[in-house]
Amino acid sequence: MNKESVVHKRKKAVKYLLIHLALIAAAAACVYPLLRILSVSIRPGDKLISTDLSLIPDGATFAAYARLLKETLFLRWLWNSLLITVSTSFIGVSLASTAAYAFSRFRFAGKRSGLVLLLSTQMIPAGMLILPLFLMIMKLGLMNTYLGIIIAYSVSSLPFSIWILKGYYDTIPRSLEEAALVDGTSQLGAFYRIILPLSTPALSIAFLFNFTTAWNEYLVARVVLFSSQQYTWTLGLFELQGQYITQWGMFAAGSMLVTAPVLAVFLYSSKWLISGLTLGSVKG
Repeated sequence: MNKESVVHKRKKAVKYLLIHLALIAAAAACVYPLLRILSVSIRPGDKLISTDLSLIPDGATFAAYARLLKETLFLRWLWNSLLITVSTSFIGVSLASTAAYAFSRFRFAGKRSGLVLLLSTQMIPAGMLILPLFLMIMKLGLMNTYLGIIIAYSVSSLPFSIWILKGYYDTIPRSLEEAALVDGTSQLGAFYRIILPLSTPALSIAFLFNFTTAWNEYLVARVVLFSSQQYTWTLGLFELQGQYITQWGMFAAGSMLVTAPVLAVFLYSSKWLISGLTLGSVKG
């Protein structure tokens, strides 16, 4: 083994070591805040503002979780969020899948400008859309209703979902659909029997995006929903913050509990995450 080969291997080993150290540091930076929230949620009431950096405090207790579930409408807020988020995700993905198929497979006037227009809507700050959404939902008579917030959430996530799915559809050979059409299948049948099954990775990514966006949204919900019985968890936890005091223990406990649904959806769809994003960006 010559000297150059040894030097090359050492440089390669150092490179991989630095990369792994950087990844470990990034992972720790992401996980540590979550661990701190967990630590606050199990602290005794007299130690909530303690400067102790230990993750498991002395006298750790789950009293904050018990109080949150017994003294507030947290379970109701969680159910509202699940209902709204799941409905939004299914409606958004259903609309985006058909719209993206039209952009991918058909030629029509305004196709390119339509795609550009969809992309440009993502550049508008969410705050600027609050007034139009408020007026639209109010005129439809859907204020303080599940349907009103579902409509608002569904349309807001459509542009990104359409672009992801359209890019993925472009990677699927047209010959597969043509073969199905020759066998007597309709265009709609080819879409449902050929395109959708092959697009599971991209559909999963679109669903995950819609789910996380709707699950964490606060601003639109603040405008549309005003009854505590209709609150999502984001509005409900905000109620724990009073003018003079904030229930930090209960706030942290709620923050930990609401991560479970998102984590479950992410873990289930993680096997399609990379392929859905990379293949969906091959063609525009």
